[in-house]
Amino acid sequence: MEYIYAAMLIHKAGKKIDENTITKVLESVGIKPDNARIRALISALVDVDIDKVIKESTIPSAAPVTTAPPAPTVEKKEEKKVDDSQAAAGLGALFG
Repeated sequence: MEYIYAAMLIHKAGKKIDENTITKVLESVGIKPDNARIRALISALVDVDIDKVIKESTIPSAAPVTTAPPAPTVEKKEEKKVDDSQAAAGLGALFG
């Protein structure tokens, strides 16, 4: 991912994305560049319109900020209270 991030940073700065600039960016943050990966990245980006890809991306940070939906209301269930005589009558039905 750091190679892609380097390319995006270079693009954002308006510089040409090439082996030299990617190498410099990676080295500036302490990453030892892999030349094969850099060449593969540059080859993959040849026909890519980076601005268009960024605009069409579905990255959450690029999405418009919306307000959160209201929290659901919790309805309190009414508990039926049974007095002792009703409980005893119910038990009596069990034993006939």
